[in-house]
Amino acid sequence: MLKIWINIMLISFLQSLVACGQQTYDQKLQSLYKKTVPLIQPKAVDKKLNKNEVFILDTRSAKEYSVSHLPNAQFIDYDRFDISQVEDIPKDKEVIVYCSVGYRSEKIGEKLKEAGFQNVSNMYGGIFQWKNEDLNVVNQQGEITDSVHTYNKRWGKWLEEGKGIKIYE
Repeated sequence: MLKIWINIMLISFLQSLVACGQQTYDQKLQSLYKKTVPLIQPKAVDKKLNKNEVFILDTRSAKEYSVSHLPNAQFIDYDRFDISQVEDIPKDKEVIVYCSVGYRSEKIGEKLKEAGFQNVSNMYGGIFQWKNEDLNVVNQQGEITDSVHTYNKRWGKWLEEGKGIKIYE
């Protein structure tokens, strides 16, 4: 009886170790978001890309943006963000922000809302989710590319294998 109990405890312990070390992308995102900015799914953003009434803001670093970004996205550097960078955007227009996974863009979205922007959304899962859904990104020349800057190797694991060329530096 003791042997069975020890085996059950050992199996339970090993299962908890595995469960703690593995997290799905959705679980990771849920742990990052404060949900202060409404989320919008990548496919919904894709449908709005060519409309003149929506502004897409890439809130990553210049290095990340230069590797690839969403078509028609305007670069807004997270580390150097100032509300004056968006003074040309009417506050009643739709604004969608994104970054690698949605954490930095949520912070910029909060600042936009504080500044009076009325229709701000954060793209769920960022550019990683965008690529994981096989949507196109472009390089600085506006050409479609498979390269995605993944911020660093640790975050790069969330870009699914075969969905893009991972750039870390």
